[in-house]
Amino acid sequence: MTTDLASRVYSHRWKIDPIVRSLIDTDFYKLLMAQSVFHNKPDVHVEFSLINRSKHIPLADLIDEGELRAQLDYIRTLRLSRGESTWLRGNMFYGKRSMFHSDFMEWFEELTLPPYHLERVGDQYELSFEGPWPAVMLWEIPALSVLMELRSRASLQKMARFELQILYARAMTRLWEKVERLRAIGDIRLADFGTRRRHSFLWQDWCVQAMREGLGDNFIGTSNCLIAMRRELEAIGTNAHELPMVYSALATSDEDLAEAPYRVLEDWQREHDGNLRVILPDTYGTKGFLERAPDWLTSWTGIRIDSGQPAEAAETAIQWWLDRGEDPTQKLIIFSDGLDVDEIATLYNQFHGRVRISFGWGTLLTNDFRGLVAEDDLAPFSLVCKAVSANGRPTVKLSDNPNKAMGPQDEIERYKRVFGVGAQKAMEVIV
Repeated sequence: MTTDLASRVYSHRWKIDPIVRSLIDTDFYKLLMAQSVFHNKPDVHVEFSLINRSKHIPLADLIDEGELRAQLDYIRTLRLSRGESTWLRGNMFYGKRSMFHSDFMEWFEELTLPPYHLERVGDQYELSFEGPWPAVMLWEIPALSVLMELRSRASLQKMARFELQILYARAMTRLWEKVERLRAIGDIRLADFGTRRRHSFLWQDWCVQAMREGLGDNFIGTSNCLIAMRRELEAIGTNAHELPMVYSALATSDEDLAEAPYRVLEDWQREHDGNLRVILPDTYGTKGFLERAPDWLTSWTGIRIDSGQPAEAAETAIQWWLDRGEDPTQKLIIFSDGLDVDEIATLYNQFHGRVRISFGWGTLLTNDFRGLVAEDDLAPFSLVCKAVSANGRPTVKLSDNPNKAMGPQDEIERYKRVFGVGAQKAMEVIV
């Protein structure tokens, strides 16, 4: 039975209604990366910081600081439950049982997320986290989930009960129309990647149930561990830009820097196999990464495309496999950058049969309320929480879209030189 979302939202008007109620209300890739970091770089000191790319959204004007602190403080009280630990220790993930090792699980079971620093600056919040990398990295997803949902609540609390019912009826209709269009495409493989910038946990859960019913086996799972556990779905995810960003920040020379993205994958290969061996090549430019890539990477299962022109990046990947003597039809490409139905359909039609393809559908699955309230107060926006330093050295991300670049300008220029990144085409960052 599905949740009466309007009633639940209308009833969410008491002093503290926790948004994140579990340490596994997070993306699966975070836990996979945390285990790799725990084994390979446990003593690296990192700082994560909130970055609102959509400066026109005045988060500090919309979200009460006391309420935000209460939500973050509550997260610091969370511990892994016995049932959650049992699921992580014993469940089958990507065809492999006991993916999470005993030493990592013992650490995770005792984990308390480290303190946070919160300060209002103008109409924005500065929110940061510092400490040992394996622990601090687990703040990213719950912090973003809290801020996104508090922003949603700020708009919803102005609405009466029947207004809320109509709002959610319209949002449900919009999503179901998308499901029907996806169903008409054919043999599509699609997963929910929408935890970080969802409208709310309850809405993400509803979206996952709708996708499961509407797409059947073509819906392959969710990145959200808690929903995967409760709904008996596959937990989906691999790795993210965070790994090469931190490894690169630790490099002591330009030569070390050039090799850092490949050292990340050497460590990953020792940790994981099979379908978890998916390359994310765009941190410092996809084309240059593949041109310099060692031969052993060609045996990996696939590539995830997360910035720039997705079709161009896919063509680059296919040509790379061909040049290295690999059969692209046996390889996997995962598209995951700001997708919605039109682009999913276009990419499917262009690459179906040439390569195995899958889609990680994020914000525009779990937070598409565009145009459904006055002044578009619920429209999604681009909010991230990134590693900004490692052992006191700044991190850098270039991406295939210069509008997603981050880091000090002098370091950005250095990284461009080391990685041979030339002119790039700027693209609007929606989410």
